Amino acid sequence: MLVYYRCVRVKDDIKRNAIIEATVSLVNEIGFAASSVSKIAKRADVSPATIYIYFKNKDDLLVSTYVDIKTCLANAIMEDFDSDTPIRDAVFLAGKKLYAYINKHPKLFYFTEQFANSPYTDLVDKDKIEAPFKPMYDRIQEGIDQKIIKDVPFELLFAHLYLPIFNLVNPRLHPNFKATPEIIDISMNMAWDAIKL
Repeated sequence: MLVYYRCVRVKDDIKRNAIIEATVSLVNEIGFAASSVSKIAKRADVSPATIYIYFKNKDDLLVSTYVDIKTCLANAIMEDFDSDTPIRDAVFLAGKKLYAYINKHPKLFYFTEQFANSPYTDLVDKDKIEAPFKPMYDRIQEGIDQKIIKDVPFELLFAHLYLPIFNLVNPRLHPNFKATPEIIDISMNMAWDAIKL
């Protein structure tokens, strides 16, 4: 059983976790369209009716899986976050934690990448996904206010800071390139140079 789903709920539900794990695995193998409820149920070794105990329909299952993964990612990145940490250090630490999480859970990364490029993103409550990151957003806003970071839209800042990590760790994009902690440090230094004043 995949332990990273436990960060979402105090009570660990074995069947729900099996369904989520099967969803991630199947979608990564055959895509969203081909991953039917019956196939997911078979992979999870539960009846299709069991899936409907936990989820309203296939869309709800896929969206819930994505939200669970993003919640776990947020928990990993924001764990022990200290608002007194210097802004540059906070930005770098978040990047390193992002890399570590993706490196540890590549199957989750592949699922979220596919999801992010699908129409299912329209069904996600973006505020719910972004809420755990608010302390980091606030810290970056302080950096803007203190004229440490460029005063540009957050989307632009995060595109320079963290999207390169998603790109570097994706072997489908770079099959002959291995991202390492040293490479991530270089990437974060380059990203910082791009956003600092």
